[in-house]
Amino acid sequence: MNRSILFVPLAFTLIAAAAPPARHPDGVADAALRATPVFDGHNDVPEQLRDRRKDVLEGFDFHDTRNTGDETKGVPPMMTDLARMRNGRVGAQFWSVYVSANLPEPQAVQATLEQIDVMRRLIARYPADMQFCTDARCVEASWKAGRIASLIGMEGGHSIGGSLAVLRQMHALGARYMTLTHFRNTAWADSATDAPSHDGLTPFGEKVVREMHRLGMLVDLAHVSEATMRDVLTLEGPPPMVSHSNARAINGHARNVSDDTLRLIGTRGGIVMVNFYPPYVMEAARQWSASREAEVARLKALHRGAPEVETAALAKWDKANPMPRGSIADVADHLDHIARLIGADHVGLGGDLDGVDATIAGLDDVSCYPALFSELARRGWSQADLEKLSSRNMLRVMREAEGFAQAHRADAPLENETTF
Repeated sequence: MNRSILFVPLAFTLIAAAAPPARHPDGVADAALRATPVFDGHNDVPEQLRDRRKDVLEGFDFHDTRNTGDETKGVPPMMTDLARMRNGRVGAQFWSVYVSANLPEPQAVQATLEQIDVMRRLIARYPADMQFCTDARCVEASWKAGRIASLIGMEGGHSIGGSLAVLRQMHALGARYMTLTHFRNTAWADSATDAPSHDGLTPFGEKVVREMHRLGMLVDLAHVSEATMRDVLTLEGPPPMVSHSNARAINGHARNVSDDTLRLIGTRGGIVMVNFYPPYVMEAARQWSASREAEVARLKALHRGAPEVETAALAKWDKANPMPRGSIADVADHLDHIARLIGADHVGLGGDLDGVDATIAGLDDVSCYPALFSELARRGWSQADLEKLSSRNMLRVMREAEGFAQAHRADAPLENETTF
């Protein structure tokens, strides 16, 4: 953690000689981030390494990735690097080993192994800056050593190929959470963005969740349907996490969490980590996204057999209709809503950086977290609550999962029959 980065508070105006001066919001935010650096729940650097570099690290400089874009191809620079993580006061990161849910499951398993491998290789290349961690104790030790604690999260249950044995091996390689679905259903759990197939979890899906609990692997409810969330929340076990989703009361996207389910998550001691992608944050951006999808379908129908015409027409539409990006205040609204509804003990940050093509304005990359903390401090968030948001809540959830696994260490692994 870089302790040389300071925020200089503005001069105070004395209201009364006997009253102590109020702390400036930037000072409150700075104090919170000094005490507990940001522990972000979801960053897609592994996906960028795969898409941009085919997982080849030779010649890649993670100290500074601002030159990784290519304007001629419409490729923006990456949002994450070590220098900007230091500026953003990031002390711990769950790196998402996402692979496409369109892959056949055997290929998804291989691709996930490759993503774990490339991220572990990247961490090992920067021993002065990063430390591979699998538990809360390591995270705190990493901070004390001035390194960024680096953990692995799997995004999508297709990555285990319907096998509890594969799940256990992913855990052995260091994966410490798994998002149960991505944008498509699995054979055992419903996604938020697919037509329901199971009304939540199947019996095998329940077995997956129970085996994750036994292992001490966090169950991530981002991307899953409300029915799947409720099924998970009825099972005995440690608190769940939602690694990168928002409040549906503010934005009606299916990826967001309803107030009723938020209350259940709070009752179970879980954490909801707020996302920075405009269509999940702002209702206007969600409506824009729906309009763009409709335009894509219209242009495809109009220009059948002429993909170059279709592409040019969509580019013209995009230029005339830019996505609304909102502001930091829009993200703060989600955090305010969740904290008021279920308490500041249940909020976190999962920016989804390098996993989206646009962010809320002002949260453009990993250097921008302090600005969000200052906004929340201006709204009256205390230093103690900001510390919960930054790291303390995530550490608590991890410790409870680790404690549950320790208490059940004598339990036999759950089994399922092999399929080929």
